[in-house]
Amino acid sequence: MADYERRPRGGRGFNSRKRRYRDDDEYDRRPQRRRYEEPLAVTLRKQILSIAESPVRKVEEDVSNIAKTLAANYFDTDITAGFLHLVVQMTIEQPLKIPFIAAVVLVLNPQKPEFAAEILKSIGHATQKHIEAGNWREVKLFLRFLACIQGLFEGNGVFALLEDLFSRAVDLQTASSEDSLGLELVKIILYTIAYTMASSATGLENDATQLLDKTDIIASTPHILENLVDPFYTGAGDEPSTTQSALELFQKHLQEEAKQAWELSCLPRPWKSVAGSDEEDPLASAQKHPFPTIVVPETLAIGPRSIYPDVYFSVYSDQDIETVPPASDITAFLVRDTLTDTINGLDFNRNATAKFLIEVDCYFAPNTFVRRATPFDKLRDLAGDRPTWKPEDVAVDAAFSQLFQLPAPEHKLVYYHSVLTEACKIAPAAIAPSLGRAIRFLYRSVEKLDLELAHRFLDWFAHHLSNFGFTWKWTEWVGDIDLPDVHPKKSFMSAALDKEIRLSFAQRIKGTLPEPYQALIPEAKAKDTPDFKYADDKTPFSSQGIQISQLIRRKAPDAEIAPLLQEIEQEAAAHNLDPLLASTDAYVTSICYVGSKSLSHVLSCIERCKDRLLSLGPASPAARRQIITSVMGYWTNQPGVGVNIVDKLLNYTILSPASVVEWALIDNVARGTILAKAYAYEMISVTMTKVTKRVRQIVEAMRRPGLPEEQMAMLQDTLERERGDMQRLFGMIEDCLVGVAEGSNDEVMESDDNTGGEEEARLVKRWGGRWMRVFQRRYAVEESWIREELAKPLPVPAEEPEAEEPEAEEQEKDEEVKMEDIEERGEKRVRRENPLVDTNGAMQGLESDGVE
Repeated sequence: MADYERRPRGGRGFNSRKRRYRDDDEYDRRPQRRRYEEPLAVTLRKQILSIAESPVRKVEEDVSNIAKTLAANYFDTDITAGFLHLVVQMTIEQPLKIPFIAAVVLVLNPQKPEFAAEILKSIGHATQKHIEAGNWREVKLFLRFLACIQGLFEGNGVFALLEDLFSRAVDLQTASSEDSLGLELVKIILYTIAYTMASSATGLENDATQLLDKTDIIASTPHILENLVDPFYTGAGDEPSTTQSALELFQKHLQEEAKQAWELSCLPRPWKSVAGSDEEDPLASAQKHPFPTIVVPETLAIGPRSIYPDVYFSVYSDQDIETVPPASDITAFLVRDTLTDTINGLDFNRNATAKFLIEVDCYFAPNTFVRRATPFDKLRDLAGDRPTWKPEDVAVDAAFSQLFQLPAPEHKLVYYHSVLTEACKIAPAAIAPSLGRAIRFLYRSVEKLDLELAHRFLDWFAHHLSNFGFTWKWTEWVGDIDLPDVHPKKSFMSAALDKEIRLSFAQRIKGTLPEPYQALIPEAKAKDTPDFKYADDKTPFSSQGIQISQLIRRKAPDAEIAPLLQEIEQEAAAHNLDPLLASTDAYVTSICYVGSKSLSHVLSCIERCKDRLLSLGPASPAARRQIITSVMGYWTNQPGVGVNIVDKLLNYTILSPASVVEWALIDNVARGTILAKAYAYEMISVTMTKVTKRVRQIVEAMRRPGLPEEQMAMLQDTLERERGDMQRLFGMIEDCLVGVAEGSNDEVMESDDNTGGEEEARLVKRWGGRWMRVFQRRYAVEESWIREELAKPLPVPAEEPEAEEPEAEEQEKDEEVKMEDIEERGEKRVRRENPLVDTNGAMQGLESDGVE
């Protein structure tokens, strides 16, 4: 107490504020703020998660430091368990970092071989689990990790497993020429070989060459569906497509690499430089381990993701300067494969995905790419034979390759839209010019691009512009304004403006366009509420139409509306018009007029009038199609709104899918010119998606284990009926299109004698061919999927234990077990909601940061 009594009082004197020692050098014992030190497990976790992300740090030093920390703290269970979990998670979610995480294990092995053995066991279990489940992308990534640590294994390591996979691929290809799983297995084998030969292992050249000789037969054989997934349409008289199978090209590249001593210059070797120049390499003398026990089943599961042949597609293939690796270079495939795995594996976090894409140059060998944001014009000034590949172009190219994946991308299209948008927001100076060149390539290619891909490009283009103020250099395409309406470029421009109006409003979009484009947005498009045709006295049945709209607005019962409809039918019959069509037109047009304020308004009107609308279909198929005519007629200047309402009418079963197809491709085909309208394709595409989804839902219901025989029989009958309806609809579409594509109905399609008649006829025929290709592919895909699903063995239902009354002394134990189950489920939920990447794109752990 004496020390405290001698302390100077006053609180703010010189001694109390600036000095920790008194004049007599006695220590000031005032309490100090406790210094917080982050737990080592948290610090190490952050280092591992951020490995290779910094372009200014030497990744070899980070690898060495992480390995030393792990070895020194081997008996800390928080650190070891966390690293084991990270290795498995990062292999799946961040495949760009696989070589660097593998390098940590390589450097760790000489220091703690028992820890390396635990890691191998964990990876082996994960690989086995995914093989049995048919998760082939995950299998490929785990084998890539094992390939990168090939130097740890005794004997030939991963090659024994690759031989087993190849045997299954041969069996699958022999059983069916339409098999695609065998192609996927060969793809896994080839990419694993590449990473194995770039690892620290030596003396495996003969094993790699022998396996490549075997895979050549499967890789070089064209698949039956390869033509349908070609992104470019080749019609009659067109030059054959130059697109090649990605698997075949990669096989040839690996054979060339074998002749060049497996240079594989783009792959990183972070395990190098571990030892000094005068020191012995510790990796060479480290303990070897047996390869993990991984058994390939005799019967392989296809898994949740459908597998189709893959072709190499690039939006930068026609530039005078190479900004992405060409298909003639193996770098194109190694980089593309890792980026697409990142895009599809990190679908739960678009921000992190965009970040990894932008930083792609950090994860490959130095000097593989030029500096980020290097202007395109400056690439010509680069001296020597150095590559001119821009990392941002490579990233954009990979994203577009997934957006334009045929027959369907792995995720919803909006996910790929958002990845490109986030990338442009993170690095606008680098990504925006790359996107501009990609847009120009796609626009130049829109005539020969597959029709489905052209519409995906259209949707992305309008969506992307909506995120950046609808600004685009429209002046570049001014020369195409005078093209005929059926020309693909003119069709694209008109459809893009309509899409933009749907995302905004007409006056806003009109203000972003140069003067020559103003005519493409007439004043009628700017009206929020289109004109009600029955408001004009000259329109037949105008008085009844006005009264009907007023009654609908007042939510009057059907009994008050029915007399007016009967009046219209009587007058129509007197003028030799179809009575039901006339009354239906007045009724539906009034519903559209009253509900024109918003989609919720029109849905409310449809809900109130549903009973009468439902009765029209059985009464007359023509009246059902008249409903579509009235909807699209009222929204003629904003057809996208009309298509949306037709979609809702399908949901209410007021319309049938067949009526939509007949309306578009029979009643309103207009000599084939309707095929150039984007809204027509959207209407048919959405309709057929509903039909195929219905069939898939029935098949999935049949796959549920433990169904009673009565329910199974009912589902089989329903499947036969729905599948037959689907086949008839696809057949109807093809019958309607074949005449347009082949020009067999020339007497209908003949144009006036003018200079553009022959050209317009040629374009219309081409539209017919492009439409046919899309729906032929869809039908082939659906039939293939149904056959595969029905051929699978039914899942075995889980046996339910007999219910017994728990004894009193066991009741408490049962409650504890239930509580453990609840906690486990909660832990799994938290783990899914809080993966390696948080919602802001920052790297974080599954646990807390350790703050007390």
